[in-house]
Amino acid sequence: IQQGGLFPHMTVAQNIAVVPKLLKWDRKKIADRVDELLDLVGLDAGQFSERYPRQLSGGQQQRVGVARALAADPPVLLMDEPFGAVDPITRGLLQDELTQLQAELHKTIVFVTHDFSEAVKLGDKIAVLGERSKVLQYDSPEAILANPANETVEGFVGSGASLQQLNLVRVRDVDIEDRPTAHENDSVPEFAARIDDWGIILDSRDRPLRWTDRKHLLGATSLKNVGLPVGEVVSTSSTLQDALEAILAERNASAVVTGARGRYVGVVTIETLIESIRSLREQHHGNPAIVDAHADGDSAESAVPDTAESPRS
Repeated sequence: IQQGGLFPHMTVAQNIAVVPKLLKWDRKKIADRVDELLDLVGLDAGQFSERYPRQLSGGQQQRVGVARALAADPPVLLMDEPFGAVDPITRGLLQDELTQLQAELHKTIVFVTHDFSEAVKLGDKIAVLGERSKVLQYDSPEAILANPANETVEGFVGSGASLQQLNLVRVRDVDIEDRPTAHENDSVPEFAARIDDWGIILDSRDRPLRWTDRKHLLGATSLKNVGLPVGEVVSTSSTLQDALEAILAERNASAVVTGARGRYVGVVTIETLIESIRSLREQHHGNPAIVDAHADGDSAESAVPDTAESPRS
């Protein structure tokens, strides 16, 4: 799979059905499989089956490409820089969807990329390839970030290694702190008495609406329209990198965390992120780096040739 690669003269359904047709599946089995895969990648069969690739966005084309690759249920997928042609926002969404898809299907995916941040976010293991596809280091993302095998790998990882480690941990895996909360119909004095620094006002379904502090509550007779709107929130499934971006957009050095159906869970703070980075670095500090054991480049990890100047992972 590379940047969709769909046949322009075929509809979405025909593209997905290419391999099953080569395998001589019957028509009903193919039609059922097409509908199943479109649903799997988040596209409505009734809306997209008869469209042509030119009628789809870049993200939609990539989803169809993934569905086509999965059509015959292969044990392994090779994805060669599949998200290189989409915009950064769509790219992030597709990365998240791929992670969820892999967790559901349990497929082995060999993902080739020049973007080390993408490798860190998606990979369980990373092989950094140098000239003539020699494996410079093969290890977990955590270990490579904390202990690059040589100067070449260190340069590829870059100066932002500590920040990239935040993509390795989910919000649900760190301490989520609580803050005083109240619903809009609750008593102002009672809420103010529970606030030391600041609190959060929720709607009737326990979804966060606004930050507030004692100053906001002075003279207020109701909690409706009091405080400042909660900006970007993160879910328990978000990465700590997502949390950092949300924290930087808020004035309290914290990000609101939501769970199922957007309900308030707590907050994650900048101090928690710093401690997580420190813990990750200490965990792998001093561990020997795993490098290529085959000087002639004949290892399985180096089987993908590369002529680009920069290493790939």
